[in-house]
Amino acid sequence: MSTPTLLSILGLVALVLLFEALRQLFASARSGEAIRRDRLRRLAEAATVATPAPLRLPVNHSWIDRLPFVGRLPARMQQAGMTMDPRVLLLIATAAMAVMNVILIRIIGAPLALLSSVIAGVCLPVAAINVARRRRLEAFTKQLPDALDLMRRGLSVGHPVAVTIQSVARSMKDPLGSEFRILSEQIAYGDTLVDALGDMADRLDIEDVHYLHAAVTIQHSSGGNLGAMLETLSTVVRKRFAMRRRIKAVSSEGRITAFVLSGLPVFMYVSSVSASPDYYTSVQDSPLFWPMVIAIVGLMSLNALMLRKLVTFRI
Repeated sequence: MSTPTLLSILGLVALVLLFEALRQLFASARSGEAIRRDRLRRLAEAATVATPAPLRLPVNHSWIDRLPFVGRLPARMQQAGMTMDPRVLLLIATAAMAVMNVILIRIIGAPLALLSSVIAGVCLPVAAINVARRRRLEAFTKQLPDALDLMRRGLSVGHPVAVTIQSVARSMKDPLGSEFRILSEQIAYGDTLVDALGDMADRLDIEDVHYLHAAVTIQHSSGGNLGAMLETLSTVVRKRFAMRRRIKAVSSEGRITAFVLSGLPVFMYVSSVSASPDYYTSVQDSPLFWPMVIAIVGLMSLNALMLRKLVTFRI
């Protein structure tokens, strides 16, 4: 089989995969009204059982969980507020890698095209999900002190805990509002406050929510003033958030330096290939070419990881 025929077959397979991924994506997309109807149906089914089980979010274990690099992808997509099926995302990424490989194979050669397409198809979706996840969790953390203050005020006038949580779910915007709506539904349909908060802490995996769960667990088992505990926790969360912003401002110069030093080799490579396409391919037949490429990529990756470690602070 000739090379053009093989490339045509690969391109056709990639287009078929891309079409199927887009079809599943749009077919599985549901409006907010459909999601609410499905949730009400599940609640009605749970209510018809003689001894209704607590309302919990379904935990789906699939082969994606066992993958080494994207095993946490479903949980991170949920934390980012994405409703897309992770399998559809992987299918789209695979199709994009195949299309990108077919396009680049005539420009930079088969080995570099395969390496570039795999890196782009794996790293770019994961990076986009991590950015969306970080922004959503930061927004949740920023809203959390106001939510705790609202709960404290509700408790101080004699409202039950479930009513204060419902008030937070109605009055606060997303992402905190949607998470507290799930929390309110779990409590309303049989789950305890401690277990519902534990589910929310595991779902979001934020230290401040873990602190809230631990504080409520201690208060539930030993007693005490829940309103005063929420006020103290609100103050702590605000101070932690202010400390993060202060440290981010102080370390901004170091983060910019790390970004420039990590991106400079890539910029130099792209510039060299754009100015002279055969600059590297002319020495590709040398026995030292691939060992040097592997060494350079490894050192660049190690340099980026070390610089990121130096400018990352945990508060």
